Amino acid sequence: MVAATKAADMYNSLASKDDKDDFDWDRLDELLKTLSAEEVEELNGDFDPDNSLLPPSQRCRDQTSKLPTGPLNRKKLLAFLEKKAKEEKDWEEAKPYTGEKKGKIYVPKEPPKIENIVDEEVQTEWDDILSKATEEELVDLAAVLGFHGMLNQVQYNASIEDKEIVGGFAGVAKAEDLRVFEELAPNTTNYEESLKRLKDNDPKLKHLNLNNIKGIPKEKLIEIVGTLKTNTHLEIFEMASVDATDFVAKALGEALKDNKTLQILNVESNFISGESIVEILNGIDSHKALKELRVENQKPSLLGNKVEMAITKLVEANDTLLRFGIWFEYPDARVRVQEKIQKNNDLLRQARVGKSDS
Repeated sequence: MVAATKAADMYNSLASKDDKDDFDWDRLDELLKTLSAEEVEELNGDFDPDNSLLPPSQRCRDQTSKLPTGPLNRKKLLAFLEKKAKEEKDWEEAKPYTGEKKGKIYVPKEPPKIENIVDEEVQTEWDDILSKATEEELVDLAAVLGFHGMLNQVQYNASIEDKEIVGGFAGVAKAEDLRVFEELAPNTTNYEESLKRLKDNDPKLKHLNLNNIKGIPKEKLIEIVGTLKTNTHLEIFEMASVDATDFVAKALGEALKDNKTLQILNVESNFISGESIVEILNGIDSHKALKELRVENQKPSLLGNKVEMAITKLVEANDTLLRFGIWFEYPDARVRVQEKIQKNNDLLRQARVGKSDS
């Protein structure tokens, strides 16, 4: 209160009698210097003690002005607090605990017993046979009926290969030695000789297989597919996994516009984009002689909605394509192409049946 009284006296001395707003701020610093440290601290607490604009650390008064009585020993402090807590008595309860139990004790109900009613009239000779069958015979029966979920892996493979099934339903699948399979023989087709025979339009060359031949120059591949323009005897052309690119696919699409004899074309596992697949289908639709086309597993696996719709429209306009190997991302294209291929096969079957009847 002393500091507040002095502050009021200072205000009255610095302000004029007529207008208290006419305050002499120049003399304020001189008057504050006359206050002691305790009076300044008290004055600071009287003016706006809870200023929300100040951080919390500056709103509280400084309570750590005293010097420490000694060095802090954390272990001694914890030991003292623990000792004091153990020595202090517990608070007395307002109402002593009497140990009275309230409520009912939960007793689980006994599950109802289900009586097994056996109708003797339903019993057949099969029931008598199954009751006398051994576990191995039951496992064999499960394999015959197709209940493969009741078998382990060894028993399942034995049932497929028509071998003897060993072990019961609790049989353990033992580890077996790895089977060694022989590697497929490399493709020995000579593409240089095949190119010459294609150019000569060899009537004996009906099937050309260039699958998995690595190292064929792109120029040679373009030259090979270019010969399809004039070749009139080749019926099956396989060129899977030969690192063919869009340049080869575009040349193939141009060649198919003039070819009328090719029946099966396989260009799987290459680097052909969706736009090039569209060009191949454009070439096929020129004469609509091709019956089977395989273009799956290309390096750009996703074709995109625009390309898939373009492929769908070209397939729907083709009435002779019977098999089409491709993967679609969107179900609309997948369903429409599948329905068209099924329709083409149905038309072929109806024509064959009608021809045989006539």
